[in-house]
This record gives sequence, C-alpha cells and structure tokens, in this order.
Amino acid sequence: MRQDAPRRPRVGHIQFLNCLPIYYGLVRTGALLDVDLTKDTPDRLSEALVGGDLDIGPISLVEYLRHADELLLLPDIAVGSDGPVLSVNVVSQRPLEELDGRRVALGSTSRTSVLLARMLLAERYGVRPDYYVCPPDLGVMMQEAEAGVLIGDAALRALYEGPDMGLAVTDLGAAWREWSGLPMVFAVWAARREFAERHPGQVKDVHDAFLRSRDLCLTQIDDVAADAARWEVFDAHTLANYFRTLDFSLGVRQVEGLRAFAAKATEAGEAPSLPAGGPEFIQL
Repeated sequence: MRQDAPRRPRVGHIQFLNCLPIYYGLVRTGALLDVDLTKDTPDRLSEALVGGDLDIGPISLVEYLRHADELLLLPDIAVGSDGPVLSVNVVSQRPLEELDGRRVALGSTSRTSVLLARMLLAERYGVRPDYYVCPPDLGVMMQEAEAGVLIGDAALRALYEGPDMGLAVTDLGAAWREWSGLPMVFAVWAARREFAERHPGQVKDVHDAFLRSRDLCLTQIDDVAADAARWEVFDAHTLANYFRTLDFSLGVRQVEGLRAFAAKATEAGEAPSLPAGGPEFIQL
C-alpha cells in the first residue's frame, strides 16, 4: 500500500474453500501485510461490512442489494457459477415437489443461497415449506427436517456423502442456470462508499491484489489443490475440479445474472429494486 495511507484497510475474507483461490495468492504475494484481514463466515462478513466494521470485503449478493446505497462494487471479482457450483445445495429426503408444508432447514451461514432456494421452491416447484434457520450441520438437519440448504464446505461434503445416505442433492447453481439461462452470482466484493471516496488509492490497491491473487491461482490450480488437500478432507483431484467449476469473474453475463436475481428478489419483497443503470461500480 502507499506510504501515506492513514491505516491499513480492514478487509474481509470468506473462510470457505470457495475463496481459497483468492486468499492463496494474497499469501504468496505478501499482500496480506498491507491489510487488516478478518476471516469469517459469509453472513458475519456481510454484517461487518454493512455495519462499518470492515472497509472492503465480500458480501452476500442479497445483502449487497439491500444496502447498495451504502456500497460500491469492485469490478471483475465475485464468487459464482455458470451452471453447477457444487457447494450450494438443497439436500432432501424426498423430491422437492413434495416439500409443501414440510420442515426445511436453512443453513445459518448463508443469505443469498437460502433466498434462492426459497424462490426456486416457490416458483418452480410450487411448494411453501415450513422454514427455520439452524447451524449448517447435515446430520442435525436431517434429524429435524425433510430437507436442508447448505453452502460452502458443508455443502461440498454433502454433495459426496448425501447420496450414500439416501439423500437427493440439488445443485442450486445448476438449478438457477436452468431457470434463468444465466450465471449465478452468490457473493460480490464491495467497498463502503464513504471509505472509497476518502481512500480511492487504497481501494484500488486492494482490488489489484485480489485480482493478482485470483489470476495467479487460476494458472496454478493443481498446485493450489495439492496444497489444500494436505489439511482438507477432500483429495487434490476433487479440489481442483471444484476450483475450476467456480466462477470468480463479474463480467457482462454475470452482471446480467445479478440483475435477474435482483429482479426476482424485489418481486419477492426481499430487496429494493436496483437503479435503472444497474449496480454501481467504483471507478478505479
């Protein structure tokens, strides 16, 4: 960072495997020395950014939509998929069309994914389950509910373990692609508007560091997966496939997907409508 910076920017990082490609390069390039990094779950990071405890960081898409007037998006970086995502799933003991009135557990670490699941079940399957929020533990969920919504590492484990338990696993990235024909954006990176206006140079430096980290990882995915497999329950091949499945970009098609989700969220009364010009990006 620049020497005249008043303090290190407070930056958030999602402590799930899906953000390892972004974090991995930050470690390798030494960029972590330039930021005050907070690692946590998506829901807590969203709350911290909205609450002013972070300056820059990832935020669940639906929380961004609810607070777009306070935030500016960082261009060309997100977490999403253009088809299957592998780690955002509805795990169910019965077909989804049979869940009307049944208990469905919503994992407490997610907001965008649980809203997507609720909209999908209502609009595509015509069911209105009895929802409740609980910790993202598949075993507990299946003891108390007919289905559960999981994200992140817990969802990735459920993808492989669920079928052996007689459970059906519905990939919400794939379901959204079939429903809308567009990519799904689950989380975006944003800066608090007042921080970006006061410290545009710091925001640019952090944004550049994220992009360098992502691009470095994408050229070395097999090595990143092999390193991660040393401490994860998944083998290197599984992790490499997962990292290649994820979409870390925010280009024209991804923004179209974002706008389509935003329109459905507005219809459902879950978020205010976006401005006619779409999401507002910081000018770097």
